[in-house]
Amino acid sequence: MNNYRFTISYDGSRYSGWEHQKHTDDTIQGKIEAVLAKMCDTDTVKLVGAGRTDAGVHAKAMTANALLDTTLPVREIRDYMNRYLPDDIVILEVSEASQRFHSRYNATGKTYCYTCYVGQTKPVFDRRYVTRLEGMPDIAAMNQAAAYLTGMHDFASFCGNPKMNKSTVRTVDSIRIQQKGDYLTLSFHGDGFLQHMVRIMTGTLLEVGFHRMQPNDVITILQGKKRSLAGPTAPAQGLCLIEVDYN
Repeated sequence: MNNYRFTISYDGSRYSGWEHQKHTDDTIQGKIEAVLAKMCDTDTVKLVGAGRTDAGVHAKAMTANALLDTTLPVREIRDYMNRYLPDDIVILEVSEASQRFHSRYNATGKTYCYTCYVGQTKPVFDRRYVTRLEGMPDIAAMNQAAAYLTGMHDFASFCGNPKMNKSTVRTVDSIRIQQKGDYLTLSFHGDGFLQHMVRIMTGTLLEVGFHRMQPNDVITILQGKKRSLAGPTAPAQGLCLIEVDYN
């Protein structure tokens, strides 16, 4: 069997996240595995993703890989998948990879973008992809707080998994906060992110932006290593995985 690498874009609005689950068929991984199994005329196919996006989170370029027993060329594999996948999931690219390639273990970094709407009226056409804010936060204060989050830290306070028994140390290379018209975006790049980490960082930065926290409170939050110290988890629909990095 050959190892194939996939670049996938999806609207996560109606799905229970990326990861296959026993209680529902509505996962990104589950939908793609079902199509690949049909294509290869087999009972099961194991698709490995670069990460596990939460329910309602989107992706512009998720990377995944799978071992497939097929003689189809990569373009035909892509076209077959897109023919049978739902309209809110698309395979952008299929390529053959080395047998050693693993989309999660070989990833060296990820970029996420969180989008907020700060306009005066309702974002009718973007409502599934943005979080509407009541007013404009203080971006200067948010940038001050973001500076404390940048670098290598123990992000236990920004982890949504209370039973996490692995290292919670991660490196966040950059956080960019930008306003363009009615939209405020927070872009995060790092070597990896814990469960809900980007959404909790976003929620905390917005607390600072609305002056319910001070920028230097982030220092205490990091040092405390308790989820209860950080801000709320921002809603899922505003978050999108932009890109996965590989050497």
